[in-house]
Amino acid sequence: MTEGVLVQKKTDAGESSGEMEEVTLIPKKAIDIKLEADIITPDSFAGKTTEEIGMLSVWQGPKTYPLSDFFEVMGSAGSSAAETLIRIKGDAMRVKRIGEGMNAGKIEIEGSAGMHVGAGMKGGEITVYGDVDSWAGMEMLGGLLHIKGNAGDHVGCAYRGKWHGMKGGRIVIEGSARHQLGGGMDGGEILVEGNVESFCGIRQNGGLIFVKGGALRGLGAEMAGGTIVVGGKIQRFAPGFEFVSMENKITSGELELIGEFKKYTGDYAISKRAKGALYVSADTNPEL
Repeated sequence: MTEGVLVQKKTDAGESSGEMEEVTLIPKKAIDIKLEADIITPDSFAGKTTEEIGMLSVWQGPKTYPLSDFFEVMGSAGSSAAETLIRIKGDAMRVKRIGEGMNAGKIEIEGSAGMHVGAGMKGGEITVYGDVDSWAGMEMLGGLLHIKGNAGDHVGCAYRGKWHGMKGGRIVIEGSARHQLGGGMDGGEILVEGNVESFCGIRQNGGLIFVKGGALRGLGAEMAGGTIVVGGKIQRFAPGFEFVSMENKITSGELELIGEFKKYTGDYAISKRAKGALYVSADTNPEL
């Protein structure tokens, strides 16, 4: 018998040790109507002076305002996105789309972040030291989104009316996540230290979702491909999965997962040709 599962990195991601220029953003006031701030990326800041960065436009409701109306801007950007670090010193839960579509560089948020943080990001790193609102890493293509706290709904998902979500990169959540994590996921990895709620991996086509904690219900519903691993208790197991075998080690990319797992395939409730793989901890789910 084993207790939980062990996650081991087989290789190191290997971050660049090159020098980075830092731009610091400090909130000036409480934000009432949420900001749409997709310009807060190393790509947008690179090559600009402090004054030029402050003049970049953000949306608040139907109007645009300079970034400097909401943040004190300090420091200087690098000549390229890869040489630029953006540090937000304070809570940004009412600031949406931070890091959207970024290609390189780093963003560090010393607080929480609003909806769509890291949406569509292609490269670079975002670290959030608090919680994140819904749609974090939506349709992500590459890079690393590291959330030290909890996450809302639809992490790594496809947007409303679309079928394909996250295709690459890695999302790490040290806390728990809510509903529909990895919905429509085609590739990449989502690692959750805590628990997930309903319909984790719904319509998943590829990639890896690893949940160290438990799941509520609808796990892997309409799943056609990819892998889900759950180390904790599943409250309501989806009926469309069939038992295949017992496994004591799972290898996927850079991860090696060790423990006693029951392997299922599905979701056959949707398609008889489904190729999704669901690994469930045997210790915490003896009744399955």
